[in-house]
Amino acid sequence: MEDESRALLFIRGTALRLAKRSAHFKAVVVTFYTCPYIIVPVRTEYREEPCKAALNRVTGMGFRWSLNPYMGCEHQCTFCYVRAFERRADRPWGERYGQSIRVKVNVAEVLRRELGRPSWKRELVAIGAATDPYQPAEGRYRLTRQCLEVLAAARNPFSLITRGPMIVRDIDVLQQAARRAEVNVTFSIPTLDVEVWRKTEIGTAPPRQRLRAVRMLVDAGIKAGIGLAPILPGISDRPEQLAEVVRAARDAGATTVWCNLLYLKPGTREHFLDSLAREWPALLPRYQRLYAKPYLDQRVSEPIKQQVAALREELGIADRREARLEPAPEPEQLGLAI
Repeated sequence: MEDESRALLFIRGTALRLAKRSAHFKAVVVTFYTCPYIIVPVRTEYREEPCKAALNRVTGMGFRWSLNPYMGCEHQCTFCYVRAFERRADRPWGERYGQSIRVKVNVAEVLRRELGRPSWKRELVAIGAATDPYQPAEGRYRLTRQCLEVLAAARNPFSLITRGPMIVRDIDVLQQAARRAEVNVTFSIPTLDVEVWRKTEIGTAPPRQRLRAVRMLVDAGIKAGIGLAPILPGISDRPEQLAEVVRAARDAGATTVWCNLLYLKPGTREHFLDSLAREWPALLPRYQRLYAKPYLDQRVSEPIKQQVAALREELGIADRREARLEPAPEPEQLGLAI
């Protein structure tokens, strides 16, 4: 038994080291007969495909334009709302989601053309609305960095949301952009509970690595906040769990903190409930009741949002950057004297 345990540890360690060395591999856990855990390398397919458009028009959100250098996400979070879009588009949305990544190899060039059009009004561009711009593929392709360089050159405002600490590689470009236009970065950190993170955010960096990245961005003068999203009822919504994240956000210098609750549209719903049945089976009946519709009843969601708002007020979350990189004010248009 002792030898078997040592062998299993060796297999797990070897596979993890392989996964870390190569952007083409990730480690997954599977059950195999009497062996409780075997970690095997699973190849991620990168499909290098040019795009015709870089900017996507968005409706029903707080922004009108989005930008996604990649489609598909290796993070494979169990709650990812993009699975619903993929199912509707008849693309892999279940266990296979995230194993094939579309790489828009010409996205920066297309973006440059679009921002240069006379009709473009330098509207806010949201980066990462449908896939994480700092997922592992970015380490190889650097498309997000190229797009940030284009946005900075065009003095175009943008917001960016990510779970990827790799963003610190691009602090120089973010600083350049923040001197020319409004720039906001949000790290999604729904929980610091290690068990919850491991079971729900499968391919992401540990939450405390993201907190360190927040600190580095804020120290560099860049606005960087934290979104507790999504909060999972009965899993990551206990008062002490919420307080732990908000306190850590303040310690990291986060300029803002906001939250959102899980919602489950078809595609996301099936995958998440399957995962829930494996990891927290006792909660499955409750979730089936709570999510008879995609969104939680406000009587459930509002008290949680109010807790986060109260913590934000109590802990004094605010923009406390020592050096604030901000664009110079637009020159005032003087009227002609008559």
